[in-house]
This record gives sequence, C-alpha cells and structure tokens, in this order.
Amino acid sequence: MITREQLENKQIWVYVVSLVIGAIVGLMSPTLSSFLFFTISPVLAILLYSMFAQIPFLHLRESLSNGRFIGALLVTNFIIVPIVVWLLTQLFPQSPPVLVGVYLVLLTPCIDYVIVFTQLGRGNEKLMLAATPILFVIQMILLPFYLWLFIGEEAANIMKIGPFVEAFLSLIVLPLLLAIFTQIWAKRRPKGQSALNVTAWLPIPFMALTLIVVVASQIEKVHTDFSIIVHVIPIYVLFLVIMPALSRLIVIIFHLDIRDGRALIFSSGTRNSLVVLPLALALPEEWATIAAAVIVTQTIVELVGELIYIRIIPGFVLRNRHKQ
Repeated sequence: MITREQLENKQIWVYVVSLVIGAIVGLMSPTLSSFLFFTISPVLAILLYSMFAQIPFLHLRESLSNGRFIGALLVTNFIIVPIVVWLLTQLFPQSPPVLVGVYLVLLTPCIDYVIVFTQLGRGNEKLMLAATPILFVIQMILLPFYLWLFIGEEAANIMKIGPFVEAFLSLIVLPLLLAIFTQIWAKRRPKGQSALNVTAWLPIPFMALTLIVVVASQIEKVHTDFSIIVHVIPIYVLFLVIMPALSRLIVIIFHLDIRDGRALIFSSGTRNSLVVLPLALALPEEWATIAAAVIVTQTIVELVGELIYIRIIPGFVLRNRHKQ
C-alpha cells in the first residue's frame, strides 16, 4: 500500500498525467467536458478544505502580524505586476475582448490554489492563507480602476462584481470554516482526529482532479478560438518567467526570510484564473466567449508553470541558505 510520503514524492508526475488526461477527455467528449465545467467549483472547494485542514490556525495571528510580508505582497501584486502586465500588452497588442481576459486574469492575484502550490514549493502557506482576505478586498477595489486605466471606461463598466464575491465565499470562506470546525472537532473527539488524518491524504488527489476537470471542461474553447488566443501565450509565458526574478528583488528589499520569500514569489506568479472565470462569463456575449477562452489558456499555461515553479523556486530561485 502506498504511503503518504511516497504519494508526495510522485506528485509531480501525478499532475503531469492529470493535465494529459484532462486534455484528452475534453477533446474527445464535448458532452462530458460540458458537464465537468459545473464540477470545477465543488472540486476546488474540497481541495482547499483539505489544504486548510492541515494548517495550524493558532499561528495565524502571528502570520498576520508580519508587516514586512504584507507590505511586500501588496507592492508586488498591485504595483509591480500591473506595470509588468501593461508593458507585456504593449509588446504584444491585443483586441479589447482579448485584453479584458488578459487583464482580468493577470491583475488578480490568486486567493485559492496558490496556497496549495506554496506548500508544495516549501513556502509559508500560513502567510498566504492569512493574506487572502487582504488580497481579495484590494483586487476587488482596484480591478475596475486598472481596467479603466488600461482599456477605458467601457471595459470597467461591463465588469460585474457579484460572481467574484460568490466565488470568494464558496471557494475560500466555506472551506476555511469547515477546516476550522474539523480541527476543533479533532481536539475534542477521537473521531475528529481520525477525520483530520484523512484530510491529510486529500490535497494531492484533489489537485490532480482539479487539473483534470478544469482542462477537460475548457480545452475545447481554447481549441476553437486558438487562432485568436495563441497570440496571448507569449504574454503568459513571459509573465511566469519575469515575476520570480522581480519578486526575488522584493524579497531582498523587504528582508524576507526564505519561506516567506517563496510565498511572495508564488503569489506574484499565480493568478486568479479559476476564480475570475465567472467574471468573464458575466461579460456581454460578444466579449464573454473570447475573454473566457483567454482566461482558460492562462490556466493551462499557469498549471504547467506551477509544476515547474514547485521545483525551481525552492531549488534555484530561493534556496535554503545552507544549500547556497
């Protein structure tokens, strides 16, 4: 029988296989892929619940008191990232519907599975969890402003905030509350401890399932509009390459320790692709199809990038000092 340690050691290959399976299923069975679209949110919620359940919440107050990290997080995500994104879109000009998709996804820092990847990349996932409400509120306030600044008043006015709030409540708040309840239960009852032990097995399988359902449900849209969205792929790839380097400089400037610095790097490179998708689908019909396809393309590129990130960030970009 496989142990948790063996499963963790093989997780990279599990995720690679999941991406391939998702692509095959999505291209071969449009009916099934349409059904899988509706499973994205519940699967992601279970993944985040299992991840939250492993985090010792008694230390969250200490995490929130880390002013240097919060400052570095805000500077990176809301000053550095918008500048980089704007420059990349000047380098690779796009039509307005495509630009809306690009800006929706790249200007919004991830508030869900970045926590999972931060843990896999040996960063401080507790800090990332503590920072999610801050990131949510600020990006909700600033996103319409950035759309107006970069595209114009028309783009800012067509964005609806309701789906974003709904996604935050269902994908972050509810799993978080259930995880806290599980930990309280585990302290008081042996059955609760058994339940908590079971949750420790869930993150890797449910991350794999998340990759499958996202890719399978969206790959056909990417395929259909590929002649249009292929032009945004260089933006996404360059973004993934540039942000770790710039974030590494912010780590030095703010004197962050190794695990906090890795968390910052993951936050800077990981975008709100899954959560922001409902925002694109809420756009007017003539914009929604293209913007959604652009966002899904970013999801696929980012998932591949994250598999690389969890290796190179702790192994190369920000190594433990005794290995340097």
